[in-house]
Parts: sequence; C-alpha cells; structure tokens
Amino acid sequence: MPLIGEAGSAFPYINRERSSLEFQYRVLYEAGDRRNPLLERVKFLAIFSSNMDEFFQIRVSGLMEQAEAHAQPVAPGEKPATEQLALIRARFRELLAEQHQVFEQVCAALGENGIDIVEYDSIPEHHETLRQRFLDEIYPVLTPLAVDPGHPFPYISTLSLSLAIRMEDPDEKEERFARVKVPDLLPRFLQIGQNKFVLLEQVIAANLDMLFTGMNILETHFFRVTRDADLELQEEEADDLMLALEAELRRRRFGEAVRLEVDQAMPSSMRQILQKGIGADPEDCYEIPGMLDHTGLWQIANLDRPDLKLPPYSPVVPPRLVPPDENEQADIFAAIRAGDILVHHPYESFAASTQRFIAQAASDPEVLSIKMTLYRTSGDSPIVRDLISAAERGKQVVVLVEIKARFDEEANITWARKLEQAGAHVVYGLVGLKTHSKTSLVVRREGSALRRYVHIGTGNYNPGTARLYTDIGLLSCRTELGADVSDLFNVLTGLSRQRDFRRLIVAPMNLRTWIIDMIEREAEHARAGREAHIILKLNSLVDPQCISALYGARKAGAEIDLIIRGICSLWPEVPGVSEGIHVRSIVGQYLEHSRIFSFANGGHPELYIGSADLMERNLDRRVEALVPIEDPEARTRIDALLAVMMADDRRSWQLGGDGVYRRTEEINGAVGSIDTFETLKTAALEMAETAAAPRRPRAGIGSLDPTA
Repeated sequence: MPLIGEAGSAFPYINRERSSLEFQYRVLYEAGDRRNPLLERVKFLAIFSSNMDEFFQIRVSGLMEQAEAHAQPVAPGEKPATEQLALIRARFRELLAEQHQVFEQVCAALGENGIDIVEYDSIPEHHETLRQRFLDEIYPVLTPLAVDPGHPFPYISTLSLSLAIRMEDPDEKEERFARVKVPDLLPRFLQIGQNKFVLLEQVIAANLDMLFTGMNILETHFFRVTRDADLELQEEEADDLMLALEAELRRRRFGEAVRLEVDQAMPSSMRQILQKGIGADPEDCYEIPGMLDHTGLWQIANLDRPDLKLPPYSPVVPPRLVPPDENEQADIFAAIRAGDILVHHPYESFAASTQRFIAQAASDPEVLSIKMTLYRTSGDSPIVRDLISAAERGKQVVVLVEIKARFDEEANITWARKLEQAGAHVVYGLVGLKTHSKTSLVVRREGSALRRYVHIGTGNYNPGTARLYTDIGLLSCRTELGADVSDLFNVLTGLSRQRDFRRLIVAPMNLRTWIIDMIEREAEHARAGREAHIILKLNSLVDPQCISALYGARKAGAEIDLIIRGICSLWPEVPGVSEGIHVRSIVGQYLEHSRIFSFANGGHPELYIGSADLMERNLDRRVEALVPIEDPEARTRIDALLAVMMADDRRSWQLGGDGVYRRTEEINGAVGSIDTFETLKTAALEMAETAAAPRRPRAGIGSLDPTA
C-alpha cells in the first residue's frame, strides 16, 4: 500500500514512521521466505518483534507527545501527529496479521522437521510432570498481585508478559482480578521431550490453583505493555551527567503506556480493566492472535540444528594482516605503515584487524597513548579489557564513552566506571550532542619521532555485532588523518572549538554543508556535460535539505543511485522532480550498516565512508566522522561492493514512484541470481587465498563483478 506523503506536491516526502514500518515488513518477509533456512526464518520473526518494540517505545511515544502538545509538523508536507498515529495503528494491525500467518507457517515447518511447539491442552500425558516442574522451578519466583480496594492496580513493567486472571471467591461470591508476571529469567519455552516445547505462560495458566488456593479461576488471558522509553535528559542543568542519566533510567521504567497487547480471546470487560489500570487508550490496544511477544523465539532460533541454519562462515583474516607464521601474531603497525588497510566486516575478521589494533597497542611498550570513542560495545568486551590493561600499564588511555547510547546506557555506565578505576581518562561527550563517530587513535614512539595510527569506521567497537552487521573500517597512519583525529579528540575532551579539519568531515561542524556542496558539485558537473553520478549507501535518508539537493542534482542531469536499508523519505520517480533516481533496500543474512558516499566528480571520483546517515540528528545533534578513501586498492574494493549491491536481484527491493517497495525479482519477473552476501563471502575467501602474495597482488577483486 502507498506510503504517507504527497508524491504530487512541490516537495514529495515520504513519512519517516511509515517508511520505518515498511522496512519492518521487509524484515518480516524474510521470515516468510521459504528459501531461507528454517531457523533463520525463526530468527527474523524474533527480530521483527524486537524492532517493533523499539519502534513503539521511541517513535510512537514521540508522536503521542506531539499529539498531546498539538505540535505542528516540521517535515515538508507532513501530516499532524494524530493522523500519523492513525495510519501507523492501521498499518501495524496489518503487519500483525501477516506476522501471525508467517508464524503459523513456520511452526508447521518446524513440526515437519522434528521441532514441535505444542499447546498445553494437547499434551495431557505431560500435565503431571509439568505440574511438578511448576512447583519446583516456576512457583517460587511468581508473585500474584491482586486488584481490590486494598490493593491498587499494580505497576506493569514495560515489555513484560503477564497473565490477567478473573476469579471468584466461593465464600463471598465476589469476582476478583489479579495479575501474574511471567518471569523473564526463565526459559520462554519449556522442553518436554526431544525438541518438543510448550510455552511457559501456558504452564503457569494451567496451574494457577496453586497460587490462588481456594479460589475459582474463571478465565485467564495474556497481555503485554509497552512504555515510553525515550529519555528526557536536561544535560545543561545536570551537575553530574552520569548520576542524572542513572536517575532518568530509573524513571524510564515508569514511562507512559504506548501499546497494550492482549490475546485475541480476551473479553472487552477485562481489556477495559487493563486499559484503565495502565492508562492506555482503546486505540492503542492490539489483539494478538496466537503467541504474544515473538522475541522469545530466539530460544528456538538458537537450537543446535545446523541442518536448519545457514552454513557456518568464519571471517577471513585480511590478507595484509596474515601473520608470517601460524604461531605468531601479525605486526599490525608494520602492515599499516606499508599502506592503508580497508577492512570489511563480517566477511573479514574483526578480531584479526580492529580488535588486534587495540590489543597490540595495549601491549606494545612503544605505544604511549590510546584514544577511542565507544558508542556501543559487547557485554564482555575484549577491546575494553585491552584498554583497561593499557591504563594499568601506565599508558595514557582516553575513552569517550557515550553513556546516552539508547538502550546501552546502563552497560556503558558500567564500562565507564571500570575504565576510571583502572586509571583511564573517561569523558562522556559534549553537552547536547551524542558522540556517534567510530574513531580511535594510537600514538607510538618510533625512533626519535612519534607516529599516529588511526582507525575510522562505520560500525561500533563491538565484536558481537561485527559478526552480524556489515561495516567498513580504515586503518591508516597518514599524517593528515592522524592530525585530524587528534584534533577531533581535543574537541571531544577539551575546550577546542575547531570546525575545520584537513581530511575528515565532521558533524555537527561541517558535515551538513559538505554533503550539500558535494551534491551541488555533481549538479554543476552534469550541467557542464561532465560525468556526474552520486551513490549513497546509508541506513536512513530523512533530512529535507539533503533530499532537496538530490532532487536538484537529478533535475540537472546527475545520475543518482541510493542504497538505503531502512527509512527513506526521498520519493523517487516522481515526474518532473525525481525521475531517474533509483532507491533500493537490501535485507538479508547480515544487517547492512556501512555508510558509503560516492561522487563521480566529473571523472575524478571521490569515495568516503563514515558513521553518519543523512538525518537531522546525525547532521546537527551528533558527533560524526567521515573519511576519504584514497588508497587505490581500497577504492577498487568499495566500487566493486557498490556494483554488487546495485546488481543484487535476490535480496533487494526497489522503491517505486507509487511509494511501494517491490522485490527486484518481482520487477524482473525471474528468480534472483545475484546475492550480495554470497558474492562478498566468495570474494573474501578468494582474497584470503592471496595472502601469501606480494603487496597489491591485483588491481581489484574480479569475483565482485556481478556479471562474472
């Protein structure tokens, strides 16, 4: 169905929230695609559910606040918040129906492959055993909460699954209401045989007589509440940012309810009790057919059934970083001195490149200083452990920990304290800005001089997501880049107000003006008859100024190809405005996360990678860093990567002039044959086979040719 927006207006603009929902549909499609291994389909169901939780916690909650304040829309041609909410609610209900249909198909396929998710009522032979398990494993951690004049309606925590129970007191002949939370510390699926599972909440519901002794259980239904999770931190007024954030995190638990999910059979009388108790409006109540909260499906997706998963893939060591002997470690600093190194995760090993860069710096006696920005990292981060080790060895360690990184605030606070205890200098960023750039700097003594080594990337310093997200990083010791990253850290940790850099493009200092200038430069080349082609690979394209500039460049004759994974507010193929702008989205095995900016520049092409999407928040309210790619081999690799993504007809979708995404397979009328993921895996393996060859064994990567 068409997206929100007016394609015929002077400035066609697709609504951000609705575009986000359409991305979620593309995720859900992967769960329904029978060509994907079965447990991969289960994984996509869990991802879809998790994504929708965050969408309601952040985006829908924000719209509700706008509606309550009667705020006027700020985006061009945007609808008022009340209208956006109505359209979102309608589309979400459509997605719920699709989700249930896919879930039923997946469950049937699981059964055909020996994995059964069964209803409690269908397994009477297991009831006695499950009752004993209930007494031994579940009953001790349950807390029934009654609702009556002496017990006010209990607080329902966000995203927790609960049972709503209507019962009768046989002595007083009065009906009662109670709530029982399903403990999230217990497995969601209880195993009752080899690869046979029953839902935990069904076992609890069947044994409520043990909790409410002497009461007559009349009916039981399941429900789940989603609350506003967006933090409202007044940084300028905070004496201690960390303490202020911790207080705000405690308040997050009590955010306003933005969604109430109930099982489809729940009667209206019980829904009204819940709506009144949690403060949810009727239009924010959603009937869920079947199982509530599909995030619990991760337990099934992680079953040890390799025959139902993608073949295991081990990232290859980048050829320049292959050690001379299998029992040795590569000297990463020597490799960088030989020339810039481009690393592409997860096809190339994060541990053998980025992580190794920090590990060697921590142990190298010639390294004097390590500086790094940390936005998100893993719970057991080897990089943070190396930073702690470096600080304990007396090196100067400076870490900007972004404690405002959404949903990672508590983990980042924990790491910040551990780093401080080890003697590292920890800063929390600039007031009013999030530090989202992915940068690190190592200062090493070499003879009588100091040399600066840098890593600048598109992804977080997180070994977990480096196996699941596609990201690009540059390792370099170019003098100008080292000076720029040093200056950037002076801005972040000190009082420097520097706005111009030698080679880096930095937000919020100059990224907005730079990207507009680059787009307009391509327009000038087009008007002069020179080669003009813009390729942007991003997670999101929302900023109206950037979209307007792209419309102008296309009118001038520049070619424009956009590879936008998620939200795209630019409306392509609108007559007289955006004809010839091509927008595609790729969804599949890995999360496309790298950001690439390519400009033909009249035959003198320029390439950049970095941390920024084209959204107002990235351009104006975050610290971001883009770096030019100047190494010829690295440029060839990125050009080939972009070519493969634009040729992909297996995993890609294209946004049409009617505002609808369609699979490239559907447009071509044939089953896709070029798969970005398989193509790049093959290329990485072929590169690894050349590891013993001399430096720059070939100009490019032939296997990345989509016609090969």
